[in-house]
Amino acid sequence: MTYTMRDMPAPLAPHLVEKALKVETATIGHRRFMGFVDPEIQAVHGYRIAGTAVTLALPGQDSTLLHHIIQYLRPGDVLVIDRLGDRRHACLGGAVACALKTRGTAGVLIDGPCTDVPEIVQYDLPVWCRGPSPITTRLYDVGGAFNVDIQCGGAVVHPGDLVICDFSGALVLPADEAEAEVDWALGKQRLEPASHLALKAGAYLGIDTGATEKVLAKL
Repeated sequence: MTYTMRDMPAPLAPHLVEKALKVETATIGHRRFMGFVDPEIQAVHGYRIAGTAVTLALPGQDSTLLHHIIQYLRPGDVLVIDRLGDRRHACLGGAVACALKTRGTAGVLIDGPCTDVPEIVQYDLPVWCRGPSPITTRLYDVGGAFNVDIQCGGAVVHPGDLVICDFSGALVLPADEAEAEVDWALGKQRLEPASHLALKAGAYLGIDTGATEKVLAKL
């Protein structure tokens, strides 16, 4: 296996990232099916991040390429790591977390485990992954690919996509679709407080959502 190195993607517009930081992944989940990462991938540290996807395909027991590419990451990037099916070996621990945080990385999304969670917390690096593992990677010089199309938890990730991670999970949106989805979600979230107040005042959820009308039409 060899190494593939491609150029860094263009960073997303700052105003889009700023808006995305206010969006809940579950809000977009009300109308979109694609782009959601396996819900088993959850935060081990962090509450909400958004940023430009920088991608890495990293084979099982080897983290050589990960150590190399950290120097190219920019403030606000989200590193998305495809572990190519490996769920045993943790490629991210204390030293990697320290290096990534020093680069200003917004966070990391891994289709696999991490290790050294207390140090990840210490360095305040937001990480979404499949939980902790004590089995670590080595510098075996096997290979890998940087800034290519990958998958993470069943979701396709292109370099330059918008990544949003929060307390519900992780979502990846194509750059050319992201702003429309974010704007729709923000509009829905603005309406929610009023609808919740109506429910507390006695309104029926089924009537409000249209579910009751659908059920009665088939009785």
